[in-house]
Amino acid sequence: MCENGTPIYAIPEDIKGQIKRDIVPQVLKQPLSPSTYKALFAALLYAEDYYFEKWTDFLLEKVTLELEKATVYKKKNEHKYSDGSDEKDNKIFVAFEIDSVPQRRPFLLSRDMVYAEPSDKEVDAFRGFIYHGVKSNRVLVEFGDDFHSQHHPNRRYDIKFSFNRVCLKRAHQAVDAVSETLSQKFLFPEFRRILSFLGSPPYLLGGPLIGTEVQRPVPDQKASARTGVVVCEAVIEIYKTSKESRILICAPINRTCDMLMKSLMKVIPESDMFRANAAFREIDGVPIDILRSCPVKDECFACPSLPILQKFKIILSTYVSCFRLYNEGITAGHFSHIFLVDASSTTEPESTIALANLANENTSVIVTDAPRKRSRWVRSNMAGKYGLGESYFERLREREPYKNLNPMFITELVDCEQQSDGNHSSMSFY
Repeated sequence: MCENGTPIYAIPEDIKGQIKRDIVPQVLKQPLSPSTYKALFAALLYAEDYYFEKWTDFLLEKVTLELEKATVYKKKNEHKYSDGSDEKDNKIFVAFEIDSVPQRRPFLLSRDMVYAEPSDKEVDAFRGFIYHGVKSNRVLVEFGDDFHSQHHPNRRYDIKFSFNRVCLKRAHQAVDAVSETLSQKFLFPEFRRILSFLGSPPYLLGGPLIGTEVQRPVPDQKASARTGVVVCEAVIEIYKTSKESRILICAPINRTCDMLMKSLMKVIPESDMFRANAAFREIDGVPIDILRSCPVKDECFACPSLPILQKFKIILSTYVSCFRLYNEGITAGHFSHIFLVDASSTTEPESTIALANLANENTSVIVTDAPRKRSRWVRSNMAGKYGLGESYFERLREREPYKNLNPMFITELVDCEQQSDGNHSSMSFY
């Protein structure tokens, strides 16, 4: 089915009926292979989509909302990687209680939308975004000034939630677009093909996640930064030694993309890089030194024309937003190198968006992740149990030629503090 030329990827009625009755579709019981890849991941995405559909009409009535101060760390930190001295920012969030029993309420994640409508009068609902859940049943929401200007402690609200299906649609499109070449080289690389010089497989870099999902110092922060340092050093080396190279860096969250771009801007001219944002990303959430090079049209982030896009040496984007590059006309093979960073913080179908649309047999792919991490962005129990929670990195890591930690194909930053700068001779990305 299509809507305005765009596939809807509606859940087939037979699969929906099975998921609704908690019956596992037969395809999910089959082992993952090149022949089952599309059908299996499509079914996993349908299970996730059904979870959204199930909770669409969920309503909390006459809820008391409390204002709560919280200290967060400012996004506009100018340092390459934080040493824990970030400036603090005091913000006012809206807090409310939700049922602690998972079966009686939706699984909410950061950036899900919340709509609060005063129970005592008919006005447009105020839209906010979930900051994070403090405990199992307490939620923090960030609302705008329009909400705060009318709020008073005795007011009650009717609360609804909204889940963005754009990520699912992009993931469905990527799975549907998987070709035999993509499958052989990137999804199921075979040792015999590698030894026959039929193309290099993805290179895996295991280490702490580059981006932290909570804006606060963490005990292993220096180690977390180490993966980012390696990625930046590799990108800079490719940029300097291969003038024809075109590099795409994908990360699961904007904060990681911004962090990497700010680091690269210290060495690489801003004119050679482009930060591809989602159209409706909040403008005030973009660091000012990056914002000045981001085109905006009608209060939404825009993409430059195709000829201009093709001139950039380095483009940074979230996994989902890189689809915009394909939509603007960037073809598979334009990028000589694709870096998929922090892969455990996204699902394999989302990792595949860049591969299915922008990679070909000549593209070098580098995947970074924290080993043995699982995506916590999967809401459906069925989807998580049958494979959607396992990252692309982790799945490859359990296969040949990676599982024996062959340094030709994988490096793990086990003890980051003992590694000297520039000592990455086992890595060859170009």
